Amino acid sequence: MEHTRSSNGTVDKTTVLEVKPLRCLVPVFPNPPSLSSVSTPQPTPFVCISPTGPFPSGVQPFYPFTGSNGRSEVSQSQNEPDNFAIPENIPAPVPLNSFRTPTSQEHSGARRRKRALKKQASGTVSMEGDGFSESLNQDDQYASGFSADVASGSGKRRGRPKKEASASKGREYDTDSLANSYLSSFKLDLFDDFRRTNGDKEAVASVLLVFDLIRRRLGQLEEINEISLAKRPDLKTGNILMSKGARTNSTKRIGHVPGIEVGDIFFFRMELCLVGLHAPSMAGIDYMSVKVTMDEEPIAVSIVSSGGYDDGGDDGDVLIYTGQGGAKGNGVVADQKLERGNLALEKSMHRGNDVRVIRGVKDPATPNSKIYVYDGLYKIQHSWSEKNAAGFNVFKYKLVREPGQPEAFSQWKSIQLWKDGTSSRPGIILPDLTSGAESQPVALVNDVALEKGPAHFTYIPHLKYTKPLSTSKPSLGCRCLGGCQQGDSNCPCILKNDGFFPYSSLGVLSTSKSLIFECGDSCSCPPNCRNRLSQADLKVHLEVFKTRNRGWGLRSWDPIRAGGFICEYAGDIVNRSSVANENDDYIFDSTRTYEPLAAGRDSSSSENAPFPLTITAKNTGNVSRFMNHSCSPNVFWQPVLRESNHESYFHAAFFAISHIPPMQELTYDYGIPAGKPDKARKHCLCGSPKCRGYFY
Repeated sequence: MEHTRSSNGTVDKTTVLEVKPLRCLVPVFPNPPSLSSVSTPQPTPFVCISPTGPFPSGVQPFYPFTGSNGRSEVSQSQNEPDNFAIPENIPAPVPLNSFRTPTSQEHSGARRRKRALKKQASGTVSMEGDGFSESLNQDDQYASGFSADVASGSGKRRGRPKKEASASKGREYDTDSLANSYLSSFKLDLFDDFRRTNGDKEAVASVLLVFDLIRRRLGQLEEINEISLAKRPDLKTGNILMSKGARTNSTKRIGHVPGIEVGDIFFFRMELCLVGLHAPSMAGIDYMSVKVTMDEEPIAVSIVSSGGYDDGGDDGDVLIYTGQGGAKGNGVVADQKLERGNLALEKSMHRGNDVRVIRGVKDPATPNSKIYVYDGLYKIQHSWSEKNAAGFNVFKYKLVREPGQPEAFSQWKSIQLWKDGTSSRPGIILPDLTSGAESQPVALVNDVALEKGPAHFTYIPHLKYTKPLSTSKPSLGCRCLGGCQQGDSNCPCILKNDGFFPYSSLGVLSTSKSLIFECGDSCSCPPNCRNRLSQADLKVHLEVFKTRNRGWGLRSWDPIRAGGFICEYAGDIVNRSSVANENDDYIFDSTRTYEPLAAGRDSSSSENAPFPLTITAKNTGNVSRFMNHSCSPNVFWQPVLRESNHESYFHAAFFAISHIPPMQELTYDYGIPAGKPDKARKHCLCGSPKCRGYFY
């Protein structure tokens, strides 16, 4: 701006000012006291001055350098030359955000807060179990959708990428090739956009099976320090499958999810994400946006109630759900806000839409982990706000289960009462048909007919050999007095399994080899050795029950993990030709063709059943004799070989193909014998969509 000046040098303030853009202005610097800016056409040249002084006359220090710095302040009347000398000892400038130096006590508090935040970001991890312990912060710090910590493959949302392996913990491993081999085997690499967005039972089963096979393999590799995954192979596997598009039901929807039934169980939150039952990997509320006139509003589609908040309602049909937010560590430390998931639940209550409920229950095998039970559809009937024990406002929502759905969470509660002895199992004929031969009782139950029980047989827990197979080469037994250890290069039993334990510490099958070598009688390891899994007692609580149209069947009171051991086939070893023409419904024949998990076998292994094995359980046997046939089974058998000196013992061990919820019948494929005439076929009543109509 320029002012109009009169002849006497005064400024006329009544005239209109001429305004110019800043970029047209010429900077003006202070002049020495002897010169006037009015009389001098050009100002004196610019002189560099330290921000901490000394300052020439007419120049004042400016913020934040106005404070004392230990030097004597310069007086305005001080006479300074035009060329100002810069002193030698100039104090370092102080950043604005560091003007207030924290005390040591504040430093320690910041470190504690940093550790707490780091712990919240990573979550509480069970080192022994495969599951995921919930905490409050996991339920509220992430909004709907696939969380950033999983997408990056680490427990942090920000920061440097975490290396998969370090030199001290393990070598680099090509996990991408491992995943591609399984995806190709189960044809998940052929999933198109429609299968990814809208699945079915087959797609869901394939995704979960591949997830579990890769996860178990990565866990096996981590145990021998081939890779480092911070004890969370489930997150790594989920990250791999998500990045490759090996998922289904990615489109959010209200109501049931195709391919998932009420009562289905999941051992990992990542499984819920991959099959579209609940998208967030940590948050407890999943929601979507719907258009209302010109605006959009959120509505809830699913919730996970896993004990992180103070939820209530134990009768199985009513759930009092606590909203999200205000959480830190293991408690609510701030008022919750009506936003995100809480707002979605409020909108769903007014709209009356169904909300999927997944209940988290304690895993009996690993108490620090959770099992997630799909409990079906609920409606929100009421909402309110109340103060919690700490005095903060939290939102509460009352959800009531829709009638006409199969039992799920309520059945878990009933089974727990049976185990505790609080109530008795209806329809029990015998509390223990094993007569004490097993470590835990196996009940005989009939609540559908008047039949008293199956034909008489003698119960034996294990297969007994009268004449084992002789081998020309002696087998060296291990000398592991305390039990075989992973990575022990001196253990012959581990070396026979290619240097890996075939079983995890939870008793879950880790290998896809077609033949497993277990410790035999000549080994020095104790009976509880990890490599004697199929020789141990029953691990799950089983019952023999009367089916509606297929005779007697077998099921479990306990949930069974995919790959979990169930039992071995026990009975009398017979010659195949001796039973070929007999009417024996309790025959196991290793020479038949079996399809389950054929695609998951290790293609590099040419080993199969070491020799033919035919067992009849007609007169003597164990619980395996009650397993019915299914064309879509949930159990498969695995060849297990135990060697001792010059003798070999071949056993058939049964493992779960997928997660099996309590009270679901256990079935396996009886196989197709070679050269059997059509008249030997029996009508199949398994009810599977893939039923071939007959079995042998």
